[in-house]
Amino acid sequence: MVQYDDKRLVVAIDGPAGAGKSTVARQVSKDLGYIYIDTGAMYRALTLKALRQGIDLEDEKALTKFAEETDIRITHRDHTQVIFMDGEDVSVEIRSPEVSQSVSLVAKVPGVRIEMVRIQRELAKGGGVVMDGRDIGSYVLPDADFKIFLTASTMERARRRARDLEAAGYEVEIIKLAKEIAARDEIDSSRQMAPLVQPQDALLIDTSEMNFDEVVAKIKECIQQL
Repeated sequence: MVQYDDKRLVVAIDGPAGAGKSTVARQVSKDLGYIYIDTGAMYRALTLKALRQGIDLEDEKALTKFAEETDIRITHRDHTQVIFMDGEDVSVEIRSPEVSQSVSLVAKVPGVRIEMVRIQRELAKGGGVVMDGRDIGSYVLPDADFKIFLTASTMERARRRARDLEAAGYEVEIIKLAKEIAARDEIDSSRQMAPLVQPQDALLIDTSEMNFDEVVAKIKECIQQL
């Protein structure tokens, strides 16, 4: 058994939208004393800027150039990830429904992913990292020490996302939200570069009937067995 202090592990958590990756990864990283990296926030920050500037989200060439010219940085404050886009803290604004509806269109662009993955791999150097996203175990960090694939039914994911959005002051329709999540799943799973897939060596956890504490405990128990 590897003790956490003996080796700074790299933990990859993947899964579709609304599966609970971010909240689970954040708690696991905190419990292990690791750095948490939400890669989806990076794509969201770029999407937010593109929406603000009216960039055509179907123009892959423009989006690639856009990604190369945008300064996206991740820092941590009180165990909470803070995402900066060109020096502006956009941690809250990137969670808006408008960004959620458009982020998969930006994230599927190969040139955008190449730039974001370059940054993500740099952040993971040295270990002691819990990173979540859609392609972490399969593409970004294929040699991660431990891989998890979190999933849940579409309707359960819609319910969870609705609770988060309502808590942030947004009005949502669960059926509409479920359709949007299903559409994002299709885009993420069928994109040309690094699609959303379950790595063969990843632990599959269906969280549909599990609460937050149960999921975190299961992941930590499995890591302790490494």
